Amino acid sequence: MRRAGFKIVLVLFASLLCATGASADDEESKPTRDLSRLSVFAQPSISFLSFDQRKYFQNAIDTIYAEFKSQAVDAEESLYVAKQNFQKVNFCFPVTAGLQYQVTDGHFLSAGIGFIYDNESVVLSDRKNKAHNYSYTIQGVPAFLEYRLAIPGNLITLSNGGLFSVAVRWYWTLPGTEIYTTWGKLEANNKPWGAGFGVSLGYLIASWNGLNVFGDIGFSTIKVESKETFADIVPDGPTEKAKWDIGGLQLQIRISFGLIKMPAIKLEDAVAKGKNAKASNATAVADSTTAQKPVADTTAVANTAAVADTTAAPKPEEKPVENATPSSEAAEKNAGDATGIETAPATTAEPPAEKIQPKAE
Repeated sequence: MRRAGFKIVLVLFASLLCATGASADDEESKPTRDLSRLSVFAQPSISFLSFDQRKYFQNAIDTIYAEFKSQAVDAEESLYVAKQNFQKVNFCFPVTAGLQYQVTDGHFLSAGIGFIYDNESVVLSDRKNKAHNYSYTIQGVPAFLEYRLAIPGNLITLSNGGLFSVAVRWYWTLPGTEIYTTWGKLEANNKPWGAGFGVSLGYLIASWNGLNVFGDIGFSTIKVESKETFADIVPDGPTEKAKWDIGGLQLQIRISFGLIKMPAIKLEDAVAKGKNAKASNATAVADSTTAQKPVADTTAVANTAAVADTTAAPKPEEKPVENATPSSEAAEKNAGDATGIETAPATTAEPPAEKIQPKAE
């Protein structure tokens, strides 16, 4: 019966996604961003709880069934003994409500409170075909603070546009978080520093006239503990202090309505400013690349010309040795005039020329 109900819920959930997605194709409701500064939201969801302690309750049912079976005096009474097993997956339909504030474009802060309720029950019949009901119920009242960041469209987009976002949450548990069963009740300790966290990926499915519909998928872990033990609420349960988790995998639809809208002109200016900044950066890069090339070429030409001029410039001619002789003679003559003594001009000794002897014929 629960499986059939689960399938119906999944079909309804998928139908809602398809319907909102189809409405997003209209030009008027095509989503681009959430334009609300302050909004309220309601968030129905489907949650698969990470409740591993379900095995304690199944063990209790198996024990009671074995006792009923052992009490049957004959085969006919034994046929009356029957049992149901608890579901192996704890899924429920939490609801959440809260306030959302958009600090700047694409940055959201939210505060909310939710209610988790998961009742699991089975029926056992004894040897006299008398029905016995056994059940346990997981109940949670989590409060949270959330930060949501819109992923820029130039990083991730779809053909019709839209707004992807990532969200992180921190949870606290409030009074009312407990487990109560056929055999007793277990209350959780609510710690002031919190009980866990959650992350999710969302997509703005539709936006129209201040009404926004987000689809989210995420995971949370909300661990709580109690002063009592599971042995207090289930036969043959463990005797250490009870601990359990009311978080898990979640599929959720957040429907928000804007109470205060952001000034549209600021958003348009921000978009235009971003585009202009990108264009100016591209122009600056192009200009700097173009400006650098002539400088490099001019330097290369100048260096080449300088090398060529240095190579082509004639070396200064050295004066012949004979030019030094007149200067020496003039110096000696001047010295002689000064002393009154004639000084013979210096002559350069030349080696005697070798006489060339004619060869004898």
